[in-house]
Amino acid sequence: MSLRVGKAFLRFNRQRCALITKAVHVQQLHSGSSGFTDSCYDGLYPGHISTTPIQKALLAVASGVAALHNPYRHDMVAVLGETTGHIALINLRNRMRNDPEGNIILIERPRIRLSTLDLSKMASLPDGSFGREYLRFLEDNHVTPDTRAEVKFVDNEELAYVMQRYREVHDLLHTLLGMPTNMLGEVAVKLFEAAQTGLPMCALGAVLGPLRLNSSRLRSLFTSLGPWALRNGRQARCVLSIFYERRWEQSLEDLRQELNIEPPPLKLKHSTRGGLEKD
Repeated sequence: MSLRVGKAFLRFNRQRCALITKAVHVQQLHSGSSGFTDSCYDGLYPGHISTTPIQKALLAVASGVAALHNPYRHDMVAVLGETTGHIALINLRNRMRNDPEGNIILIERPRIRLSTLDLSKMASLPDGSFGREYLRFLEDNHVTPDTRAEVKFVDNEELAYVMQRYREVHDLLHTLLGMPTNMLGEVAVKLFEAAQTGLPMCALGAVLGPLRLNSSRLRSLFTSLGPWALRNGRQARCVLSIFYERRWEQSLEDLRQELNIEPPPLKLKHSTRGGLEKD
């Protein structure tokens, strides 16, 4: 009798632990905190939060509504991507496995963080090299790779890494595609990513993003940037299968040619007034 009671108590305690973890995590998602750690995760990887299909559906709806209201809520965009991207992540993982360089990435699990980047070396590289242009992108747009959220809702350790790699490669795609971080640039990158990855979150961003563009930028998107982004997303080599950390010294143009990515039809930049200009 006491053994049955003890087992029942242990099951209850595990359930309580999981519920507390989920509640704390959802609260921190809304507060924008990225420092969540808890000993109650189920062991797939640090920070993982196990959820049922129904819970994933509820999270997808809630995060989708929040992201629609404010596309710059990167925490909600992250949750949406994790709860809707299972099939796309499997396809991306398989493409990486079938690529020699991509398979090495899956084995070695490199991370793109400030702690893994040699910024001094990258700054000493010549103009036009991939590493120097990526560093210039970070400086010009005031962004850092450390802002990318850690994966929590993907229920497979390897697929979780694929999602993390996608997030950390996002800024590299901005560099490869020559797109700034304003709304027009983000929509162009999302169109490329939607065609390249099949992630529903990318498709949603590509569809909803144009609603926030004015008429002149919509014209640029529909007549040149949009078709270019979709075409290159379909024809390019899998962008997750490139060990970018070993390509900093390669010229940006050579890397584009290797990936089968055409140069952008428009050169966009931020104006000194904080708006967008075309060269």
